[in-house]
Amino acid sequence: MKSHTEYVVFNTKKRREYINITGRVHEELRKSGIQEGLVLVSAMHITAAVYINDAENGFIEDLDEMLDTLAPLGKEYRHHRTGEDNGDAHLKSILTHNQVLLPVTRGQLDLGPWQQIYYAEFDGRRPKRMIIKIIGE
Repeated sequence: MKSHTEYVVFNTKKRREYINITGRVHEELRKSGIQEGLVLVSAMHITAAVYINDAENGFIEDLDEMLDTLAPLGKEYRHHRTGEDNGDAHLKSILTHNQVLLPVTRGQLDLGPWQQIYYAEFDGRRPKRMIIKIIGE
């Protein structure tokens, strides 16, 4: 069994951004040479997420609306008693998950026809990391 690890750093310009990372994951899989296995993509921060869904602006707007309804920015969260102001970002991360596990078949990501991989940042404007870990043969 082989493995390949890549750390990716994001420095977003806005507090919240959605970054399509599908191409980057494909590139790391190509570099790994692995033909059959698994790819783990994980946000390494508790205010970020990695998810799979459609690459369509209407969906991202709907996602924003849902997340803002469930975890609105500006609410006084108990977490803010620690001196932080990002309680909403922590909750949004939980709602969207911090990692995905993807199958690799014949050297390709085995995604459905509309599936894309996104890194979601909910408390940005500073460097954040993500790991891509590929294992297989």
